[in-house]
Amino acid sequence: MSARKEDYDSPVENHWCPGCGNFGILTAVRRALVELDLPPQRVLICSGIGQAPKLPHYLRVNTLNGLHGREVASATAAKLCAPDLTVLVHAGDGGAYGEGGNHLLHAIRRDIDITLVVHDNKVYGLTKGQASPTTSLGEPAKIHPRGVPSRPLNPLALAIALECGFVAQALSSRTDQLVDILQCAVRHRGFSLVNVLQPCVSWDKTRTYAFYDEHCAPVPADHDPADAIAAFRLAAQRTFWLGILHQRAGTPFDERVLPAGRGPLRDLGVEPERVGRIVGRFR
Repeated sequence: MSARKEDYDSPVENHWCPGCGNFGILTAVRRALVELDLPPQRVLICSGIGQAPKLPHYLRVNTLNGLHGREVASATAAKLCAPDLTVLVHAGDGGAYGEGGNHLLHAIRRDIDITLVVHDNKVYGLTKGQASPTTSLGEPAKIHPRGVPSRPLNPLALAIALECGFVAQALSSRTDQLVDILQCAVRHRGFSLVNVLQPCVSWDKTRTYAFYDEHCAPVPADHDPADAIAAFRLAAQRTFWLGILHQRAGTPFDERVLPAGRGPLRDLGVEPERVGRIVGRFR
């Protein structure tokens, strides 16, 4: 194994709250990439705005920070331009399922070969505990003192219903399992959704580490991830299932649309005169 943990070390000072679930995710991502023997220069992590999107700052990898909720769109473009890169997206439940919900739907439909890791703490942590798309119905929140009036989104059921090729859930404090799931997600050819449950120690005093330890359970040993109906039934239950709920094989979008043998688009070069003629048509 040539990739080393030190290769991914970043000098950037960490600004997460002490005890934040993001630390477990950061540790797991680093371990997964090292154990997959991926050198940092072959990895791109796209993110947007928020606490979860700070993760690539704390790793020495290629990073693309974009607009809030637009991480998946940026990652799609990057994968099409450089299909030889391993592309991950890190977003919070707000960015991924709220502002970025439309991009999520079409990324699943296209089956682009990227891995979306959602830091699901069920609040907007950066804006001090506002309700997110996964906050429970009736739960008091910063701008909903009388309780959240909307039903929460079920991202696992949604992804399975849309025939997402890889759907899994993990808990940030169970690092070993998270490492295994991340490795499986990266190896999967096509779009992968990994929903990572985590507590927000600053703004949510209900869903603590102890809460998740009590309410989480491993995906049943006899569950067949290839059975989408069984996976949907699991996702629809109130239990927080940990493991791979659904996986199916397919041909990724980037392999379907990129000409075989031409290599990455970034290597095709730019012809200024030709570009100038194209731009001139719009004047």
